[in-house]
Amino acid sequence: MPSDCLFCRIVAGELPSAQIYADDSVVAIRDISPQAPTHILLLSRKHIASVRDVTAKDHDLIGKICAVGTELATREGIAEDGYRLVVNVGRNGGQTVDHLHVHLLGGRHMSWPPG
Repeated sequence: MPSDCLFCRIVAGELPSAQIYADDSVVAIRDISPQAPTHILLLSRKHIASVRDVTAKDHDLIGKICAVGTELATREGIAEDGYRLVVNVGRNGGQTVDHLHVHLLGGRHMSWPPG
């Protein structure tokens, strides 16, 4: 775990967060700057800087993150109307923290194309 990684520190419990889910591979927290009525971050416990660094060993982890996202969308009451699971990759893709995470966004209409 890089000591300067914000999400590693949140996953380790060193920094406060509004955690709503945790298991051995995924932690979910409410985003501190929500872009929709429901905005949850699905964090990998394992430090992987970006989706572009995912290897074959991580395929189960990616599936688990998506499954947790679906479970939380149902719990949050947004599954029926629809939601987004978003992965930002690299600076031009909007990634601001170098730690694998997926945004769960819902509770309002999402326009296309995204910003």
